[in-house]
Amino acid sequence: MTEHECHSFSLPDFQIRISSLACAQVTIAPDAKLHKRMSIEGMRRAVHFLFAGNLLLGAIFLGSCQTMPQGIHQARIEMAQHIAAEPTGDYFIGRRYYKADFKFWGYVRRPGEPWSTAQLVMLNEKEKLAPDRERLEFGSDNNCEYKLYGHFSGDKVYEPASNSIYPEFVLKGYELISTNPPPIFQSQIRGRPSPTELRYTVEKPE
Repeated sequence: MTEHECHSFSLPDFQIRISSLACAQVTIAPDAKLHKRMSIEGMRRAVHFLFAGNLLLGAIFLGSCQTMPQGIHQARIEMAQHIAAEPTGDYFIGRRYYKADFKFWGYVRRPGEPWSTAQLVMLNEKEKLAPDRERLEFGSDNNCEYKLYGHFSGDKVYEPASNSIYPEFVLKGYELISTNPPPIFQSQIRGRPSPTELRYTVEKPE
């Protein structure tokens, strides 16, 4: 496989196709037989299944096209499998992304969805303090992965250091999943650039 062939493929291609399927409207004649009807929930499960399969395939394909340590490659494949197996529910998955000069909390995604869909959020802690703030050890949980309970308020919050606006997530509770989860940032996968060089850079998960 040539380098051109590798780069002509991207996981977002799958996401666009699956998103199109999820948004497609199905018209069912009023007199159609009951066993031919597909419930909305059934369609969602089908879309989730297809999306999960494409997520795993994308992780394997991208890993084979890019040079990365074998251990990290395997961890990425296992992460894709784990995400595909996440049950649906009223919760979110969060990855703490601490930078001393910035006020955002980290990335939050829905269960079953890849990290590339996660949103960088500003945390509303009126109901529940963030884990590191509860311990008065700010930034001590950088890169930790959590199961988060709460909701997006719909509000946008300005973050001065990045001069950007981020969605607000109202935290109501959390459970620690891992203190050493698989890498999701390019710097973690490649081992470069260094954290010092990335001090003012806001990375996006892959």
